[in-house]
Amino acid sequence: MADSLYERLGGKDAITAVVDEFYDRVVADEQVAHYFDDVDMQAQRAHQTQFISSVAGGPVEYSGEAMETAHADLDITPSDFQAIAGHLEDALVAFDVDEGDREAVLDAISGYQDAIVTAAD
Repeated sequence: MADSLYERLGGKDAITAVVDEFYDRVVADEQVAHYFDDVDMQAQRAHQTQFISSVAGGPVEYSGEAMETAHADLDITPSDFQAIAGHLEDALVAFDVDEGDREAVLDAISGYQDAIVTAAD
């Protein structure tokens, strides 16, 4: 049986490292950093690690709020969603994640765009 995307990414420790790199990039980006001004980033990083592990087929069940509920009041625009997705891709590249696996992660995340984006550009 082929390894799951979760296993190909390197499991929890590797996903945690990618998520840390991802949020370092996000909070340094003035276009999108304001979304995280009043957020407990340690909890957010753990939450995002759980989410990515879950969508990558890991032995993790995502226990966070529904995407619509978690993002309803944030007024996230399509361009902000794309900027944040770009930071995720850059973080995956920084950890030498194979292109096919990067695309698989980004495809899984993009499936939530309609639930996350609540404002127009």
